[in-house]
Amino acid sequence: MALSQSEVLAGLAEIVNEETGIATEAVQLDKSFTDDLDIDSISMMTIVVNAEDKFGVKIPDEEVKNLITVGDAVNFITAAQG
Repeated sequence: MALSQSEVLAGLAEIVNEETGIATEAVQLDKSFTDDLDIDSISMMTIVVNAEDKFGVKIPDEEVKNLITVGDAVNFITAAQG
């Protein structure tokens, strides 16, 4: 069963928190991974791998660079669950 956008956001916030220590409530749809949350490329790759495992989706490397904001990632994961 596909998860809602808010469920994906909550799960993604948990992953970001585990990887970076950033509070889950700071992980909002309009936040940029690099500019607002200060997540580097290595942490981002770990977050992507963990998100793939958690949500059962594949996020191709060429797509990762397009995931600028948390909302971009949530939208991608929501659509990829299809």
